[in-house]
Amino acid sequence: MALSDLFGDFGGRTWLNTAHQGAVPVPAAAAVAEAIGWKVSPHELTTERFEEVPRRLRDALGRLVNAPAEQVVLANSASYGLHLVANGLPWSAGDEVLVIANDFPSDIFPWLTLEKRFGVVVRRIRPAQAVVDPQELAAAITPRTKLFCTTWVNSFTGGAADLTALGEVCRSNGVVFVVNGSQAVGARPFDAAVTPVDALVSVGFKWLCGPYGTGFAWLAPHLRERLVPTKAYWLAHLSQRDLAGDDLSPELVDGTAHDLDIFGTANFTTFVPWTVSVEHVLDLGVDRIRTYDRTLVDRLTDGLDRAGFRVLSPRTDPSTLVYFTHGDPARNQDLHRRLADAGVDVAFRAGKLRASPHLYNDPADVDRLLDALAG
Repeated sequence: MALSDLFGDFGGRTWLNTAHQGAVPVPAAAAVAEAIGWKVSPHELTTERFEEVPRRLRDALGRLVNAPAEQVVLANSASYGLHLVANGLPWSAGDEVLVIANDFPSDIFPWLTLEKRFGVVVRRIRPAQAVVDPQELAAAITPRTKLFCTTWVNSFTGGAADLTALGEVCRSNGVVFVVNGSQAVGARPFDAAVTPVDALVSVGFKWLCGPYGTGFAWLAPHLRERLVPTKAYWLAHLSQRDLAGDDLSPELVDGTAHDLDIFGTANFTTFVPWTVSVEHVLDLGVDRIRTYDRTLVDRLTDGLDRAGFRVLSPRTDPSTLVYFTHGDPARNQDLHRRLADAGVDVAFRAGKLRASPHLYNDPADVDRLLDALAG
């Protein structure tokens, strides 16, 4: 079976903008219709189905990152997990947080809120290349540095950070290492058991092919134990069955990631189809997807080279975010319009063009982009 077999025809267009939104597979769309049917006939919304929605998704995400399901936090974004850590750790005036100056805003804003509340100092590293290297991180760390947050694959450069090397620097200095994997999870394998990362957050609507408003966080147990609870959602501590008793005395139950979940985890319209998408990614295998995506990236960069365009994203360990520019950058916006008129959807970011192919694309999609540029 081809990787693209379970996806639609995109209305005759070529979608090469996964870094913005991933496509939902057809079986996931069918799952939404079934789940809506549970609300059309509410007797179909049984307790078993109500409990199965978050359980099945949590299990799939645990397998995705090679971690126990109880360590997975269900969310609606990557920002949700970042704010969990920012708001849950104890802070003192003068504590430092390191971020990357050219990172996506979601990786910077949660820590900035700590400046006025606690007097935390947020310092921005300006990498010499597409992503920060271990030496730059080590040089930036001071005795007051408490946490370092970075994206795995940078949305504005396409560079992929070396999580192992960066994590080892953090571990040797007692610094919490938080990673936003939104532009990588589903396209690159992640192993929580061996990667020296303390928290991984991600959206679900890019490389994991889920609906918008999906996301998760994985928290290492030692970090989870340090977080101070800031909320208590009743379904994280009780089940619907608990309401049947005649002596209801609610008590908080701690020790799992469930009490950190977004409220309303039996979310039929988003979590049901997203589970189908994640399970499809697992069935294909992230290693296989990464290899396939790499063939599309290589075909694209080779074609851009032949056409005289300049590829700006790194060639070593390339990600699936390919940034490129015309020799005259002032023409890039017009080229973006030309591609759209030709039925090819890419992104226009910071004056540059960005194509991001994924498992539902094929070589013909890449050639269509190249032909439109040549035209």
